[in-house]
Amino acid sequence: MRIAFLTAPEGVEQIELTDPWEAVTSAGHEPVLVSTKAGRVQAFNHLDKADTFAVDAVVGEVPADSFDALVLPGGVANPDLLRMDEHAVSFVREFFERGRPVAAICHAPWTLVEADVVGGRVLTSWPSLRTDLRNAGATWVDEQVKVCDHGPGKLVTSRKPDDLKAFCETFLDVFAEEASR
Repeated sequence: MRIAFLTAPEGVEQIELTDPWEAVTSAGHEPVLVSTKAGRVQAFNHLDKADTFAVDAVVGEVPADSFDALVLPGGVANPDLLRMDEHAVSFVREFFERGRPVAAICHAPWTLVEADVVGGRVLTSWPSLRTDLRNAGATWVDEQVKVCDHGPGKLVTSRKPDDLKAFCETFLDVFAEEASR
């Protein structure tokens, strides 16, 4: 499977990028770092700068249908910047329109709100997004991982870095199940 990891040029929570990336690679899949600009993305450990990572593709220049699934890492600034980028929002929306699975952790559901794909879905996130998600028509739950198959494509969401192990295991299972259909 070819799996897109969508991030802004800065602000992605490093562990929410690297742990899922490693899980995808270990499972024999191809992760692809997609960003809104070419070059490198600056990751953070909460509010402190961490490592940088090379961008493989620029959103708006690579079609969403060239991927089997999408992972949206969190970080506070990352999804806030993504939801302000028209190409990033369209890229995310297209995964849902095509019925392809999506996984989002921590603050990443902010981008889902902007893509208008959470209405009628049950999901989890960092607790501060609860009101935003409810206002967008979602049902928010405080669970380690939530899989929602209401609407086109399955959505896997998780709350925080402490949930990464369960998040990675769950989205890999869901992605494999969807690929076998």
